[in-house]
Parts: sequence; structure tokens; C-alpha cells
Amino acid sequence: MTRHARNCTAGAVYTYHEKKKDAAASGYGTQSERVGKDSVKSFDCCSLTLQPCRYPVVTKEGYLFDKEAILEYIISKKNEYNRKLKQYEKQLKKDENEVKELAAAEREANLIKFMSREKNITHSKSDSIAPSTSISNLANGKHKELPSFWVPSQLPDAKVSKVEKPDASVLCPISGKPLKMKDLIEVKWTLVNDPDDKKSLIAKENRYMCPITHDILSNAVPCAIIRTSGHVITMECVEKIIKKDWINPLTGDKLKEKDIIPLQRGGTGYALTNQNLEGKNERPVLQA
Repeated sequence: MTRHARNCTAGAVYTYHEKKKDAAASGYGTQSERVGKDSVKSFDCCSLTLQPCRYPVVTKEGYLFDKEAILEYIISKKNEYNRKLKQYEKQLKKDENEVKELAAAEREANLIKFMSREKNITHSKSDSIAPSTSISNLANGKHKELPSFWVPSQLPDAKVSKVEKPDASVLCPISGKPLKMKDLIEVKWTLVNDPDDKKSLIAKENRYMCPITHDILSNAVPCAIIRTSGHVITMECVEKIIKKDWINPLTGDKLKEKDIIPLQRGGTGYALTNQNLEGKNERPVLQA
């Protein structure tokens, strides 16, 4: 336990500072730590698989994906939409059948009421047929609506949840905006040609560079993608070279401001670059 201060040896109060120090030493309480380099996604890795992209594509918002992974994601969302649409159509058909059954039951009730009235007119009250007073739960058509008491969803007081009509649009898993396959742009990386580096491409620390300035690309270097050609360049190159005359130095094509897409970099499921680089580890709480 933490010792009290020199002039506070007689104090019986367990202060907040002492409690916090003891919790850190004993391994209790929530621990906040700065996220290290291993927990931050590299700029050239897929936002879904967190692995280097084999066939990189980028969205209009600048999020990088592997073409195979994003195609699989879109197909899974389409299948999920078809499944929910079938459930919605099944519910509509069920509601329509219920309306028809209610209308038929109402017509049958009116017919029985009319026949009973006619019999009362032609016969005396003593000879009239009294309506059914059976207490059976199967009488008067109740057998059609008898619930199954061992199934919670079939109880009389169970509320049937309505299935909402599903949305056909596929949303980006990172930005949450509508995503279409035709809007994905193929990315062209420029490899770093270093004859002294014999490592494989994945093991290399410096894999790609700007094709115009030959600056090495990394998470610390803001990058952008030219939409018309797919080349990845640095934002410094955009500001100092491209914005002067808005001409692509690699192809000579005219560019517009919307043709420059900033590349989103360095984020995982719980950490984003320059926004939140702390992760919390919840541990047992120390009770005073």
C-alpha cells in the first residue's frame, strides 16, 4: 500500500491520489495507452482486410480497398438485401391474406345474423335457436387463431414486429456513404527502385514513391490520387506543381479540383490518424 505523507501519518483518509497510484501498481482500473505503430493501418493497406492490396481501388472519399475484398462485401450486402426483401414481401402477402380473412369473417357474421333474424320472424321466440354459448376454445372459428403457448412469439400478448422495407443502396463500411462499383477508381502505385534492397515487396518499409517528385510515401506523408489516371502523389506536389496550371504532369490531361482525391490513411477500427491515438484497456476496478 502507498505510504501517507510525512505530515499526514495520523490521517485515516484514503485519498484519490493514493487510490489511483495503488490501482496502477496492482493492475486494476482502466488503463489508457497511446496506440503504437503496429496498431495503425498502413496507407497502402485495405480498409477491410488491413493487408497490402493486390488490386487496389479507392472510393470518392479516398478510402482504399482491395478489389476482391470490396466486391465480396458488395455481394454479401446484395444477398442480405434480397433476403430482407423476401421477408418484407412475405409480410405484405400475410397482411393481405389477413385482410381478406377478416372481410370473409365479417361477411359470414353478417349472414349468420341475417339468418337468425329471419328465423326469429318466422318462428316464435320459444322455438328459436339460441346462439352458441360453447366455452370451448375451438368453437366459432377460434381454432384458426389458437396460439401456441410454448412459442413466445405466438402468445396472445406477444407483439409482432413489423419488417421494414430494406434499403437497396450499399453503404461504404468506413464512411457510411452510398457505394457503387462503377465509382471505384483503380490505383496505380509507383514502386521504389532500390537495387540494394533485396527484400520482398511486402517486407520493404519503403515500397512506393510519388511518380513526380520521387518522395517516399508513408503514413506521415499526406497523399492524394489523381482520379483520371489513378496515380498516387503527395499533397505537396498537388499544392506546388499541379495547382499552378491544373495539368497532369504524367499524362498532360487537364485537371479539375474534383479530380484530386485525398487518400485517407492510418486508421483502424478504434484509432484514426491525428484524431484519437489512445486506446483504453478496461481492467477490474479496485474497491476502496
